[in-house]
Amino acid sequence: MGRKQTIRTKRTGFSLVELVIVIVIIGVIAAIAIPRVSQASRGAGESALSSNLAVLRNAIELYASEHGGQYPASTDAGGSYGTKETPECFVAQLTMYSNASGTVSPTKDPAQFPFGPYLRKEVPPAPVGDNKGKNGVKIDKVNSPPQVVSDTTTGWVYNPLTGDIIVNSDQPNEAGTKDYNQY
Repeated sequence: MGRKQTIRTKRTGFSLVELVIVIVIIGVIAAIAIPRVSQASRGAGESALSSNLAVLRNAIELYASEHGGQYPASTDAGGSYGTKETPECFVAQLTMYSNASGTVSPTKDPAQFPFGPYLRKEVPPAPVGDNKGKNGVKIDKVNSPPQVVSDTTTGWVYNPLTGDIIVNSDQPNEAGTKDYNQY
């Protein structure tokens, strides 16, 4: 008798059971990961708000410390940059060079305009709330802290007498624990 030859076939592909197991594992991982990612993105807006407020508040305080305790827009910006207590004055005094009286210049001249700028280019946009993405500033010299205003072009509300600044939104944060304007 001769020897029987067995023919071995090369196995290619996956069985249906193996594919089902892989799909179940991917589903379990997705069920765990998706809620965590969405929760992290919710906190991103609040984190950006806190960061932008810190930048603005630090710029305002630095301006005041170099200008004898006077906050931006409480002194005259001069020229075509607006007069005191205007949003244009506030933005100009934080983004340009200035002297002790608050007059601004777009060019650096250490002899005449030794201070600033306190912000690189412009006021950062509001990252949350009704006016998300807006960087306009509304002046409120009556209320301290400033109050939210119904203005769709304004991201921030600022009081030049106290130096207080808030985001122009009374919407609650994602957790519902406090309004954005209370940050």
